[in-house]
Amino acid sequence: MLMRRAYWPRERLLKHQNKKLREIIKYAYENVPFYHEKFKRAHLKPDEIKTVDDLSKLPIIRKDEVKQNLKRMISKGYEISKLKMLRTSGSTGKPLYFYISRKEDEYRKARHLRANIACGQKPRDRWVTITSPIYFNQATRLQRLLRFYAPMSVSVFNDVSTQISIISKLNPDVLDGYASSLLLLAKEVEKRGVKTIKPKILISGADLIDPASRKYVEKVFGVPFYDQYGAAEFERLAWQCEEKNLYHIDADSIIMEFVDENGEAVASGETGEIVCTSLFNKAMPFIRYALDDVGMLSDEDECPCGRTLPLMKVMEGRKDEVIILPGSRAISAFAIIAAMYRLSFYNQIKKFRVIQKGVEHFKLLLSLNEDGLDEKAVETELKQVFIEALNLKSDEVTFEVEFVDEIPLDKSGKFRIVISEVV
Repeated sequence: MLMRRAYWPRERLLKHQNKKLREIIKYAYENVPFYHEKFKRAHLKPDEIKTVDDLSKLPIIRKDEVKQNLKRMISKGYEISKLKMLRTSGSTGKPLYFYISRKEDEYRKARHLRANIACGQKPRDRWVTITSPIYFNQATRLQRLLRFYAPMSVSVFNDVSTQISIISKLNPDVLDGYASSLLLLAKEVEKRGVKTIKPKILISGADLIDPASRKYVEKVFGVPFYDQYGAAEFERLAWQCEEKNLYHIDADSIIMEFVDENGEAVASGETGEIVCTSLFNKAMPFIRYALDDVGMLSDEDECPCGRTLPLMKVMEGRKDEVIILPGSRAISAFAIIAAMYRLSFYNQIKKFRVIQKGVEHFKLLLSLNEDGLDEKAVETELKQVFIEALNLKSDEVTFEVEFVDEIPLDKSGKFRIVISEVV
């Protein structure tokens, strides 16, 4: 059904969206205290939200508000102990925990696969993904047993040389990972003249890649490179098909708005902040949720591939840098972000930023939710976690930790979590 929906006439797709929207609005109002209160404050009843256009009557919610109301956002129809807890990557500097049901987890994975299948992935293709260890073993037991769309994982924390060795042995048909990781891998593969990594397709997500770098990676491996756009709260949101141009929005499962600073919809072809509503999350609904990204709804009605899902262009968003470690080891900035997951106090972090001042010098800005934490203990654990995660010796680098009330935005108005000042 998911595959067929991608070709539905727009009129049928919109009818489906409106129906699912009415269902999730009614459900959230009746079962989720947070949204019930939102409706009361806005002087709205659920039956006043009938179509996608009516969503603008509701306020936009943001990560900070979700974190402050986490338990009140869980549906009364679910026991939190039976839900799966997930977390965002922290790439916006505001890590967030959230919950999904087993049924929602399976649906998310199916949507993820739809994008990969559209790019040519086959059921028994050897699928290797460069990612954080926390995402290892995401496949079901049956997937692993039958080797049916079952990913094999390589740690983003490994240096590129180790990654090359492991990936060569796994011999992938599909090579998946952070765009920055694939770029680093391509550079090392070309430098060494490695001929043992021969995927049929490349797929990236999480961070962005510029057109020149994309062409370079494609040239090195001699295969097409497809990009996907997503957020942990929703899984995949939009993806490139075989045309490798604009991104197909998963509009059968997500309502994506592009809004201005006043929360009003911008016109097609204009840049706006991305705000999403999930049509399938019931355990913890996300309605008019801001992603801290910007993009553009395309004014092109159709894609040459024949799929009718609306198209978008990812204009900006989370774009991080490469980190150079002692010994000229280069790693993706997402390895730095992923290292934060290991901290015992991760859920007490309000914001963080990592600045590489030099190859051997890191400065960490940390804003915490609670004053009761022992700053010395926090600093000690943080340094130890980074040394272990990045496979460093304790005397190779220095970590300067600064506790702050707030971490400012960049001059551009964006928030970068990892900044490298190493030329």
